[in-house]
Amino acid sequence: MADAASKGGIAGFWSVWLMAARPATLTAAVTPVLVGTATASHDGHFRVLPFAGALLAAALIQVGTNLGNDLADFERGADAADRLGPPRVTQSGLASPQSVRTAMYLAFGAAAAIGVYLIAVGGWPILAIGVLSIAAGIAYTGGPWPLGYHGLGEVFVFVFFGVVAVVGSYYLQAGEVGTIAWVAAVPVGLIVTAILVVNNLRDIESDRRAGKMTLAVRVGARLTRVQYALFVLAPYALVAGFAAAGPLPRSSVLAWLSLPIALILAGTVLGGAEGRRLNGILKGTTQLHLLFGALLAGSLLI
Repeated sequence: MADAASKGGIAGFWSVWLMAARPATLTAAVTPVLVGTATASHDGHFRVLPFAGALLAAALIQVGTNLGNDLADFERGADAADRLGPPRVTQSGLASPQSVRTAMYLAFGAAAAIGVYLIAVGGWPILAIGVLSIAAGIAYTGGPWPLGYHGLGEVFVFVFFGVVAVVGSYYLQAGEVGTIAWVAAVPVGLIVTAILVVNNLRDIESDRRAGKMTLAVRVGARLTRVQYALFVLAPYALVAGFAAAGPLPRSSVLAWLSLPIALILAGTVLGGAEGRRLNGILKGTTQLHLLFGALLAGSLLI
């Protein structure tokens, strides 16, 4: 990976790979682990080392997925000079495709190494979760039939960054899965999926030109805006309903403290925000996901 270092010595090396890793996205991987562990703690199960291992492994899988996405979008022509989102290291020439591929393998390999310990703790279900998560991270934009290029990106994100991450974190702590984990996974999964929805809304024209048939390209900008609003607002109704019905404790309505942010974001998107203005909405949605998850997790520990 000497090509990155040549752009400006050691400082240039680290700045390039930090850009490639996209640290701002890591909360999407960390938040569901926090919520899943909090649901287990609420039911009387908590072990600090498995929790720390799950956090680190989830972050590394996210980094590997980001690197694979950077590489695959470049090779498939989805990243062009007129890209509206943050710069990508492969498309910008800051790192060679082979360097990015190597870094991707290193990230997934490190996650797998931590996974050996997690498998020793949680058994074969954790092995299955790890293998499927890494495979899905590669298949998101890579491989012969990339999920993100066939309108399945939202399904991938909801399943792996919502259901699998929350429920799997509970199982790692408890050795079983409680109802509360399944219930908490849904609102967390919806908001993290909204991050991808607004990303695809921003890139709808460039993706269409590149033949990247995301769900946004397939249904159009208007329905994508509605989808985004539903995904950031429905979690609040779900939390209130689950708290009233019993699967979640009454304290979980603390997550409603983040509702004003969700309303502003949804209103801005429904109001027609487009182009680079959606970069701010993307950042705001990432922050909303973290805040909502932290409030929900905290409410379960009261």
